[in-house]
Order: sequence, then structure tokens, then C-alpha cells
Amino acid sequence: MQSERAVIVGAGAVGCYFGGMLARVGVPVTLIGRATHIDVIRRDGVFIDRSDFQDYIRVDGSTDIRAVAQGTIVLLCVKTVDTETAAAAIVPHLGAGSLLISFQNGVDNVERIERASGIHAIPAVVYVAAAMSGPGRVKHSGRGDLVIGDSGRRKDLERVAQLFERARIPCRISDDIAAELWTKLVLNCAYNAISAVTQARYGLIANNPTARQVMEELVKEVLDVARAAGIALKDRELVTAALKFGDSMANATSSTAQDLARGRPTEIDSLNGYISRRGKELGVPTPVNTTLYTLVKLLENSNAG
Repeated sequence: MQSERAVIVGAGAVGCYFGGMLARVGVPVTLIGRATHIDVIRRDGVFIDRSDFQDYIRVDGSTDIRAVAQGTIVLLCVKTVDTETAAAAIVPHLGAGSLLISFQNGVDNVERIERASGIHAIPAVVYVAAAMSGPGRVKHSGRGDLVIGDSGRRKDLERVAQLFERARIPCRISDDIAAELWTKLVLNCAYNAISAVTQARYGLIANNPTARQVMEELVKEVLDVARAAGIALKDRELVTAALKFGDSMANATSSTAQDLARGRPTEIDSLNGYISRRGKELGVPTPVNTTLYTLVKLLENSNAG
């Protein structure tokens, strides 16, 4: 395997967690983010708090997007609301032969990146429960595995998978990444907005009978939209998987809930909001997704006000 250097654009929970895990096994890592986190990371490293270890891990940090030039593999870990802005900033600095991977929620980031920058990024599905517990500090509470895919780029995909497997991060290559992205969207839509509106953890939501009924309706709507969009998903299995997902990440709260608690913009437009918009385009009713999307946007706007 060639000598890789990882640059991570977005020093939030996902970026710091996976950056720290790579650096822990000796991969050179640079995190690009806000000074609030980067100043601490430069001084102390990233602190990862997992059930099996708690430790500071040395990584490089920068507030300058030009540091992208150092990377052979670049992970885009910014919020979906910043996708186009970040892609346009990256393009002048991405080296020849370097790979850009979208580590983001939602199903359309790769297309948005390409429209904004001309870069053909690799899509990744990220399953991890992690939250920032302070500047440069990540609390991990579940999973930490990846799915990647892109037809016709097998060598690039194997290169990425080898990097993460070196860090003992499970990374599966899929022949149908669109279905994988929509599967993650199903799970996000099932839990994200409910967790945000109630500030409840996934386990509590999954074990509440009324909440489970709401989740079932959310999931069915997403599956209806996916079917109308030509995405083949295993409907019954996904309904069951969504209900079980809360048990596997029982202590997690959604990234949307974390954003609202901190008074920050959320990614709800790329989750339940995406289903609401796409449903209208395809003539598929999505009343439950639209209702929860509206509630989260009202909370978001109230925070902004």
C-alpha cells in the first residue's frame, strides 16, 4: 500500500473520531477546522473517549484550507449545509491522484460536490455515534464502521479500505452505494428528528411504543420515496433494522439534536427535509417526515432568532 496522508476537512465529532483512530496507528493526519478546536488539538492532540480506551492522540491541525494539499486521501466531514462552499474551497488545493471522500449524511452530496467543484468524490456511509464533549474531545458511544462504493473505481476503493482497515475501522466496499446511502437515510429519518425535537437518546425512542409507531410511518414514507426514485431497498428488513438500530446505539443522541442544543444550523434539510421535497417532486405523500422537518426548522429558526 502506498504511503498515505489523511487530511480531514471538518474537525467535528466524525472528523476528530476517524482522524484520531487513523493517527493512533501511525497514519499522518491533519485536521482542518475552527480555531476553537484546532488550538486545543495542536497543543494536546485529539482526546478520544471510548469504552475500551481513553487517550490523547497526536495529530496536526490547521485552520487553513490550503492544508488539503498535504493529503493523499481527503475526508470531507463538514455539515451538508456547507457542502458546496467546502468543495469549492478544496478544489484549488487537491493534489493530482488524491482522493476526496464524502463522509456526510444525506444521499446527494457527491452530486453537489461535483456541480460545485468538478471533483468526483467517493461516497461513504458512516455509522458512528460520537459527540464533541469539549474542544478537541470526542465521546464515542457506538459503532464506527464505513461503507464505500463507486462503480468503475475499484482500485481507489481498495486503497481507501486498506487505509481504514489498518486502523481496525471496518470498511466494506459495496456494489450498490446508492442503496447503502438510502439505507442510512432511512435510519437517519427514523431517529434524527425525533431525537432533536425531544432531546431523547435512541434507546429511549426505540423502546417507546408510540415513538415506534411514528418511526414506522417515517420509514414507510422514505421507502415509498426511494421506490418512486428507482432505488431498490428491502422494505421489510429495513423497517425491522430501523427499530433495532436504537438498541445498537442506545446511548446516542442525533447530530441534529446536538446541533440544536448548541444553537447551530442542522442538517435536517438533507434528511427528513430531503424526503419532504423529493416526495413532492415524485407525487409521494410524506406527512410525517414533513411534520418533523417543520418542527426541527422551527426550533432551528428560534435558536437563530
